[in-house]
Amino acid sequence: MVIASATWELNLPECSSLKEKRSILRSLKDRLRNKFNVSVAETAFQDVHKRAQLTIALVASNGRYSESVLDKVDSFVERNGEALIVSVQKRVH
Repeated sequence: MVIASATWELNLPECSSLKEKRSILRSLKDRLRNKFNVSVAETAFQDVHKRAQLTIALVASNGRYSESVLDKVDSFVERNGEALIVSVQKRVH
């Protein structure tokens, strides 16, 4: 059994309020859950409207599959037009 996670620090340059930020993040989190079947949460910067941190986690039977999913999710987040990736950390345990 393998547990994998990825954390993205995001810049949201177009957000002018927390309400707008939450709308963008809610949409992104829902799409990640539906498309990749991962757990996802906003893990930092909840009260800052131009910055966010999202973390996903998944459990898999092998490391190769989990790394493949992490790579696909990373590409998906990168293609999201409303959030720019500042940094990313991936872990496979």
